[in-house]
Amino acid sequence: MSDGMITGVLGDVKVRRPRLLSPLREHLRDTMWFAPTMGLVGALVLWAVTAELDTRIVQAAQDAGDYDTVESLMSIAEDAKTVISTIGSAMMTFIGVVFSISLVAVQMASGQFSPRVVRLYVRSRITKATLTVFLATFLFSLMTLTSFDSESDPRKLTSVPLIESVLALAMVFLSLLLFVAYVNGTLRMMRVSFVIDRIARESFRVAIKHPTEGAVDDERLGPESARITHRGRAGVLRDVHIARVVRAARRQGVVLRLVPRIGDFMVPGTPVFTVHGGAAPSPRALRYTVSVGVERTFHQDLGFGLRQLADIALRALSPAVNDPTTAVQALDRIVQFLASVAAYPLGTLRHRDRRGAVRLVQPVPDWTALVDLGFAEIRGCAIGNPQVTRRMLAGLDDLLRLAPEERREPLRRHRELLAQAVDRTVPESADRAFALLPDRQGIG
Repeated sequence: MSDGMITGVLGDVKVRRPRLLSPLREHLRDTMWFAPTMGLVGALVLWAVTAELDTRIVQAAQDAGDYDTVESLMSIAEDAKTVISTIGSAMMTFIGVVFSISLVAVQMASGQFSPRVVRLYVRSRITKATLTVFLATFLFSLMTLTSFDSESDPRKLTSVPLIESVLALAMVFLSLLLFVAYVNGTLRMMRVSFVIDRIARESFRVAIKHPTEGAVDDERLGPESARITHRGRAGVLRDVHIARVVRAARRQGVVLRLVPRIGDFMVPGTPVFTVHGGAAPSPRALRYTVSVGVERTFHQDLGFGLRQLADIALRALSPAVNDPTTAVQALDRIVQFLASVAAYPLGTLRHRDRRGAVRLVQPVPDWTALVDLGFAEIRGCAIGNPQVTRRMLAGLDDLLRLAPEERREPLRRHRELLAQAVDRTVPESADRAFALLPDRQGIG
């Protein structure tokens, strides 16, 4: 599928081709420590630069004999010292408020939608930016307080933190603006429509980076010559460092096939790569090529978005929640995602080196697996909710029109199973006919 075809399916969703080769950027986005740490380091550097400038301003005035100017700066500094002290104490209160709002939002999202959506809050740029600026402002104001000189003689004064005070005030105003944006962004992330839209956008970013080549069979790869097993901790295969694996395979002159799919749970001793065409690369060459963690990520996981959307729909259809409208919204995005990959080569990815030779073969979910992931569990819980059955039938009909002929069988199977389940469960013929009438809005 070309980029133009994907753009047509996605509508106005702006999808940029992401960086597939290195997972480092994605791993850092899944942490809350990196951005605040960089902000604290930046605050220290900024304070050191401004403190030096303030010192040079005072020295220049003293060298020129302009002690009246120095006294004026001292008077301004006395007034600014009170303000800076207030900033230092107030920023800690602000930081506590930010954390409180974040924890409440995460708790509500986890209980209302799915525990898998908590990562959206962890990866939120506005949350990290707000926390970073708050901490940087707090540290900068503390360092500015250390720059105030207790000397009252303008001839012996060493520094007046004038520029530092101005920058501290500017950082306070920036913090206030970010706080407003943070509250607005957090309220948006507590709405189910926004959460579902974010999950769908992440799924599209994964789909668009897949190569457009077809699958590779074992005969073209050649006979298996060796196997490389997993020697790390047990966990979920999060992603693979594609560039490093391709480089190791090129140096050895072999082709590596990734055995597990992204998202599979791995235990030590299970095979990770099969080697085709020669001896296996050294363990050192493949060090840190496989990332195993406690949860799945979007980075290279084609089915993770559907998993989250299905979880949200299942939670909405549970008797404790009973919110079929949310299930319909999740089905909207499931149908949109499946439509975007309906004509896409699935099942296997091929990664090539600079000369165009295939060096890594990576398994991904095929079309049948994606359709089952998107519809099977929701179909089992949709009976008794005509709004959901009508929307699912409309979605299946749309996909039947969009998908190639060879990919329509799983869609027909789910449509037939849904109709059979409604016939067995709903006693009244009029209710059965109503529940099996396709409607893109469910009931409207």
